[in-house]
Amino acid sequence: MTEDQNNSNEIMDEMRPSTDMDLLTIQNAVTKMLSAFGENPSRKGLLRTPERVASMYTELLSGYRVDPNKIVKDALFEVTYDEMVIVRDIEFYSMCEHHMLPFMGRAHVAYLPDGKVIGLSKIPRIVDVFAHRLQVQERMTRQIADFLSDLLKPQGVAVVVEAMHLCSMMRGVKKQNARMTTSAMHGAFRANLAPRQEFLANISRGASPLQM
Repeated sequence: MTEDQNNSNEIMDEMRPSTDMDLLTIQNAVTKMLSAFGENPSRKGLLRTPERVASMYTELLSGYRVDPNKIVKDALFEVTYDEMVIVRDIEFYSMCEHHMLPFMGRAHVAYLPDGKVIGLSKIPRIVDVFAHRLQVQERMTRQIADFLSDLLKPQGVAVVVEAMHLCSMMRGVKKQNARMTTSAMHGAFRANLAPRQEFLANISRGASPLQM
């Protein structure tokens, strides 16, 4: 195997399920919850449920144990290109920190380079790092924008996130068609109307409605 292949595999490993969560504590907590619900944790269909739930969280919350800087590694390139770079329709899944129910949708990311660009596959990975945590959409949007701004030192960064939240679809107001949109703008996108409009026009062009 070549050195490049080894490096690629290491990067792919970054977002694998965590191996250092306290699985036993999670399993015990799930068992107690099942009893509190009025269920019998010993019945056949639930015997392995605590184990399955603990294993699931190692994947859904793996972002806590990933350094996004390690994902980027050497995928920064010096270029003279200074026009807008957009990666749109990045699907993501996250967990609302208020009710621990999923929210899911798509992220759109743009930046205006100032001497450096980042490898295409890294932006979706960065989105995943911040999504795979207990989150609120507003903070996640800001974290993605802040990280890219600090990393690339570009002329500007823009992030728009659209999502459906099961906490408002399944409980409470029970609004099935409500969608939440958040944005974070840095640099030229915040200071100047033209690049902001260009970005918003690009991500709306040909976009299909967000659906389950």
